[in-house]
Amino acid sequence: MSLRIGIVGAGANTRLRHIPGFQKIKGVEVVAVCNRSRESGQKVADEFKIPQVFTDWKELVHHKDVDAVCVGTWPYLHCPIVLESLAAGKHVLTEARMAMNLAEARQMFTAAQKSDKVAMVVPAPFWLESEAVLLEKLREGFFGDLLEIQVRGLGGQYNPEVPLHWRQRRDLSGINIMTLGILNETVRRYAGHDRSVVAQSGLFTPQRQDPESGQLRQVDVPESIGVVSRLEGGATAVYHVSSVARFGDSSMEVYGTKGTFKVSSDQCLVAGAGDQALKPLEIPTARRGGWRVEEEFAQAVLEGKPVTHTSFEDGVKYMEFTEAVNLSLREGRKVELPLA
Repeated sequence: MSLRIGIVGAGANTRLRHIPGFQKIKGVEVVAVCNRSRESGQKVADEFKIPQVFTDWKELVHHKDVDAVCVGTWPYLHCPIVLESLAAGKHVLTEARMAMNLAEARQMFTAAQKSDKVAMVVPAPFWLESEAVLLEKLREGFFGDLLEIQVRGLGGQYNPEVPLHWRQRRDLSGINIMTLGILNETVRRYAGHDRSVVAQSGLFTPQRQDPESGQLRQVDVPESIGVVSRLEGGATAVYHVSSVARFGDSSMEVYGTKGTFKVSSDQCLVAGAGDQALKPLEIPTARRGGWRVEEEFAQAVLEGKPVTHTSFEDGVKYMEFTEAVNLSLREGRKVELPLA
């Protein structure tokens, strides 16, 4: 068997990871690309030796030589491309920030359920190396019952002169706020679903220059957010995410009745019930995780293996969390989950 993939939206992550990742897999071929312009699409095609360039994504989706569609566009196009692809009988892999809002995510999930095709969301990439071993320890009771979770996603820097980015525009990114959704996806792997959230946000540069028009445009996505979530298992999760925190970092700290673990970009530390200090987690080579997105998608299509990172069902869950956070910001109150 073989798998022929068409790329719609060859952004930075698609060029860095998806296209090279697919091209390394035996039996998988990237056969087509459609970007925002013919010129940019041709540039990608030339760089990666992709045979066909399209200017209309619908033509790519319906082309007879395409078996699966990789959606690398900004979120405003994720839902229409996914729905069109599934209706055309194509498998789909869509970039994270699954959809513009919960309603779109639910629509995508329903369409996937009615289809016999693989539907997958690019997963949160945080701390995959240690994930399998940590989850095993969690299941074995090493950490006990979870009590407190601290999540930090701090980065960027304060610079009002930087032009407006698509992630700062609701018309392009929807209700998604920085890395909040994929951080929640990560927490959910260890601690389960959210029961309620309350949020507060900050915006320090309310207007930025639109790089296309040259005019000032309103920024309508927060640059800083804090969220307190109560989880179904009883634990409290506190998120702090910022795009103005120079020299900031991303990390997750999980505190249980018996043990603790802390993960960051460069280490994973654990302590059990009898330990007097945190120590590096030993990860056997065979258990060491990593980025397997393209491989997992191909195996799901060609071999029927289940999608673990990340299913549309999991994507809907983090979109529901994100929707609840936006509702809390808008109405200034605690929001109970699940949402109607």
